[in-house]
Amino acid sequence: MKLINKIIDKGAGSVTLVAEEAEDMWHAYNLVTVGDTLRSTTIRKVTTESATGSTNASKVRTTLTVRVEDIDFDTQACVLRVKGRNICENQYVKMGAYHTLDLELNRPFTLSKQEWDSVALERIDMACDPTQNADLAAIVMQEGIAHVCLVTNNMTLVRAKIETSIPRKRKGLCEQHTKGLNRFYDQILQAVLRHINFEVVKCVLVASPGFVKDQFLQYMFAEAVKQDYKILTENKAKFIVVHSSSGFKHSLKEVLTDPSVLARLADTKASGEVKSLDDFYQMLQNDPDRAFYGVKHCEKAASLMAVETLLVSDELFRSQDIQQRKRYVNLVDSVRENGGDVKIFSSLHVSGEQLGQLSGVAAILRFPVQDDEESDED
Repeated sequence: MKLINKIIDKGAGSVTLVAEEAEDMWHAYNLVTVGDTLRSTTIRKVTTESATGSTNASKVRTTLTVRVEDIDFDTQACVLRVKGRNICENQYVKMGAYHTLDLELNRPFTLSKQEWDSVALERIDMACDPTQNADLAAIVMQEGIAHVCLVTNNMTLVRAKIETSIPRKRKGLCEQHTKGLNRFYDQILQAVLRHINFEVVKCVLVASPGFVKDQFLQYMFAEAVKQDYKILTENKAKFIVVHSSSGFKHSLKEVLTDPSVLARLADTKASGEVKSLDDFYQMLQNDPDRAFYGVKHCEKAASLMAVETLLVSDELFRSQDIQQRKRYVNLVDSVRENGGDVKIFSSLHVSGEQLGQLSGVAAILRFPVQDDEESDED
């Protein structure tokens, strides 16, 4: 998804987006709600009558602005159809006339809302920022050159290219070579900290010919302990050492086709949501007072600042009842403000369907909270 324009002031405003792939239509479906205003190009059948009384029908492309009344998403074709009344003057369509807009790939559309909440804004950031979807990172290196890359479903993005001249080993001058290597490794380390989001990335491939990769990892984790880079020590298990023929980007292809790497990636690409749901079920079985589900119970736990992880289905944010949607948004904001982790599940995934059977909202708590019998009766 590409963000063309964003004008939001005090919660109200509009954004102009371009869907670049079929999956972007799913993000658009989660953004558009009944009552919003949508502006896009469309094809309209127009009938004209001549002076002699004969009629002629033709199709014209025009730009319409409609007030959304109905939304239909075809999950198989990834097509979004939005029905509503025309609210702007148009030479082909009368004011108040119904029209169905089919959102198309690579055509901009403008969505206006009276109130943009935190969940909708987060959805835009997630759809438009490729680093939010890149769950695989790779560092391809050889002595003096390195590439730090992010691998998304559709492309490989080079986030940093590091080139350093390293003095050769000479008799009595090995120290210069070691200093040069350490300076090179430090630059890669800083690029890793700057460009890799470990909350999203589930696996980091470190590839090189020879022993460069092993020396770099040894240097990085020694520095992580020395400089107290907790994010690296906590995610040590995500780093995988692989052989490559060079430190250039094209070597990534041979790394990703390695059968042993593919087997490992199959595990890492398994969504973090599935693990969270498993943790919830384990907690429900072993310590029921630390596993709540249902919006009323989760709101009570959030008010006590007890929620460690909140699991929410994105289906709840598509509610046509504005007050209902606000209720879930307030719950998400409350948990985040109190340092809790929020995982928004896609209702198209199996884990999202399972969560939907538990009312669509569940929470793993930091400490046990007694469940009132009165709330059960309610």
